[in-house]
Amino acid sequence: MFWVCLHYPRLALEALHSDVPADRPHAVVDGPQQRRHVVLANAIANKVGVRARQPLASAQLLCPRLAVTPRDEAAERQALASLADHAYRYSADVSIAGADTLFLEVGASLKLFGGWPALERRMREDIDRLGYACTLAAAPTATAARVFATCRSAIALPELAQLPLALDAAPIVASSLDPKIVAALHGMGMRTLGDLFRLPRAELARRIGQPALDHLDRMRGLVAETLPRWQPPPRYARRIEFGYGIESHTALAFPLQRLVREFAQFLAARDGGVQRFAIELGHERDACTRIDIGLLAPQRDAASLLELARARLERVELVAPVHALALRADDLPPLCPLHRDLFETNRREQLDWPALAERLRARLGDGALQGIACVADHRPDRAWRFVALCANRPVVPATSMSRPFWLLHRPLPLRGRPTRVLAGPERIESGWWDESDQRRDYYVIETRDGQRAWAFVEMGQAPGRDAPWTLQGWFA
Repeated sequence: MFWVCLHYPRLALEALHSDVPADRPHAVVDGPQQRRHVVLANAIANKVGVRARQPLASAQLLCPRLAVTPRDEAAERQALASLADHAYRYSADVSIAGADTLFLEVGASLKLFGGWPALERRMREDIDRLGYACTLAAAPTATAARVFATCRSAIALPELAQLPLALDAAPIVASSLDPKIVAALHGMGMRTLGDLFRLPRAELARRIGQPALDHLDRMRGLVAETLPRWQPPPRYARRIEFGYGIESHTALAFPLQRLVREFAQFLAARDGGVQRFAIELGHERDACTRIDIGLLAPQRDAASLLELARARLERVELVAPVHALALRADDLPPLCPLHRDLFETNRREQLDWPALAERLRARLGDGALQGIACVADHRPDRAWRFVALCANRPVVPATSMSRPFWLLHRPLPLRGRPTRVLAGPERIESGWWDESDQRRDYYVIETRDGQRAWAFVEMGQAPGRDAPWTLQGWFA
């Protein structure tokens, strides 16, 4: 077994979306109103002496400008669940431990990712892109990996025989033992795990109790570990609470980017895509503005999804201050990769029609972009109709190049006379049953401007220079 521990020491701050400026001392607090204490403080507050577990009154004496935000454990759980979804791409064996830690068993994944150094580098790059501070360590047991990650020691021990020496130097405070036990051991003069391990087993059990001793045994690999496995949910739902009202689209850009980026990571971990999702703007008194976004085909590219979501959001008027932003997706179809030919040209040189269509729909609205479908009617102006645009609609190849793709909505008299007739006639006589009878002879002509057009004269008229020509369409 080769366990990786991902420890997020600043998750209590990073899960919040407050309006506190980045250059101001800031602390997350918890506890009863009269006995509040600091859970976590930012680096600026740390510089003036604000520390975790410090009474709030003491922290405010040290730093009068300290901005205080109540702890949001629901936001922390949601953020950690999102990180677990992201970690699922590296291993199917993911576990959540506590409020700020993930475990991954990656022994079976090392060969796939090219070994531990390559996997570690990729994990760190991905976590940096998500915007979280993380300490990472690996060991033969998950509990030992957590000790090293808590110590901020970027250590990787592949062999169980290497554990005792490395654990001996680790501080007891990093062992995840009950804080009361840690305080009692400190009172006895013990500071490192090596101090504990040197005690006789019976004496150690008497001092710390059997449950704590079992924990140390699991740490050293003497007892098998049993960890609950994380299962990605079948649907996606993430919500960011602001704690204040946002009244501009610009201020929503950063939280929207974070939501979409985490969503794309979730889809990549599932090897899936999305074709319909929704952005929800939460207002006061549970009011909600919902923005439904439909795609022509499933996709999961973060940049494309963000561009579409941002364009749709900008078209919505903010009727009230926004206090929360959510992203939801119920249908998550598999994403089928495109098959390429051996001698296919570079796709970057080709027009990505689905992506272009999505951009146009997002900026102009769903009804601004339409497709064209054939209708079983011989009359040219009734042989087609507008339909909803769909990427999966089969493409029908043209059976003849004697008709143009660009047909006018209704025929118009041709200005001027054609310089020559290139092809024709093609006689169309139809429509007697619906009182729209047409009897026409169609020709491909060239105008005096050199354009190729499709025009007709009424049946029975000679296609001479003086005949009344009517324009039906243009050739590209």
